[in-house]
Amino acid sequence: MLQLLKKASEKVGLPPGSPVHVGEIKADEVKITLIDYDQTNYEERVIENIEESFPFKETSTVTWINIDGLHNIDIIEKIGGHFGLHSLVQEDIVHTGQRPKFENLDEHVFVILNMFHYREEKDDVDAEQVSIILGSTFVISFQEEEGDTFDFVRDRIRNNRGRIRRMGADYLAYVLIDSIVDNYFAILEKYGEKIEALEEELTTDPSIETLNTIHRLKKEIMLLRRSVWPLREVIGALQREESSLIGDSIMVFVRDLYDHTIQVIDSIDTLQEILSGLQDLYLSSVSNKMNEVMKVLTIFAAIFIPLTFMAGIYGMNFEFMPELKLRWAYPALWVAMITVALGLLIFFKRRRWL
Repeated sequence: MLQLLKKASEKVGLPPGSPVHVGEIKADEVKITLIDYDQTNYEERVIENIEESFPFKETSTVTWINIDGLHNIDIIEKIGGHFGLHSLVQEDIVHTGQRPKFENLDEHVFVILNMFHYREEKDDVDAEQVSIILGSTFVISFQEEEGDTFDFVRDRIRNNRGRIRRMGADYLAYVLIDSIVDNYFAILEKYGEKIEALEEELTTDPSIETLNTIHRLKKEIMLLRRSVWPLREVIGALQREESSLIGDSIMVFVRDLYDHTIQVIDSIDTLQEILSGLQDLYLSSVSNKMNEVMKVLTIFAAIFIPLTFMAGIYGMNFEFMPELKLRWAYPALWVAMITVALGLLIFFKRRRWL
């Protein structure tokens, strides 16, 4: 966070629309992938120079240009200059960590989303900013690093599965956004599994590590909600805004996407409530465990109080204590003390205090 703020300070004093990369550099090199297709033709390749994608702007086929890595400002400015991207749009693309947003420009539709990845090796969730530019016949996506949730989209294009090869660029943009939203459900399932494991741990052997895990998950869920909540506004704007780039045939899919977004938000709210309940359950479990310990200690104290009283009396070495001269005084005292202890135990058992 501090590193992000430090890099953001580099923009102070610059005019609006000055592209300055803000955020962590997650890719060593920028990778540019181009997919061009229509109902009968298909081409996919990795290009070395962004200029190789320029001729596809005017073609009648649908072109998808995906850029992994945002730290090379020169590439962003070149593609922005050729495809007519506003300077403020270029600035938003390289300024990571933004909330989801939607802008309906004259020749483009600009969308910013957050994509989440579950990392098995670290058992946590990583987020990256994804920017999508929709043009008349092309879609340009910008990602912070290589690796995304778009593999099944590429597979559908390669194998001509479904309607994607028969539809235009607006449908491709919808499919990309839909894949990001659908991946939220997979992330929430991971959190659900972790919460179920926490519930079992709380009922068996809660520890301070359990409480720390609850706090960590609450923080991650809160950040996830902060990233997803504005997405409802983005999808709602896609429905309301009138744009020549988005056909009426896509609206039914956008409405379904809006429903999925609401489900994601409801699921996140449910997880937050469950985690708050688990925190209360942990405190109750610890309190009950302490009460059990205190009950045992109290019972022991209650048993030893009369025994201590008896031992204290006969621990006083007065000369005229008649019991001190009796032959069976010592065993009799032991019998009396054992009888008192057993009597108290039976009494506690009958009262169900044990």
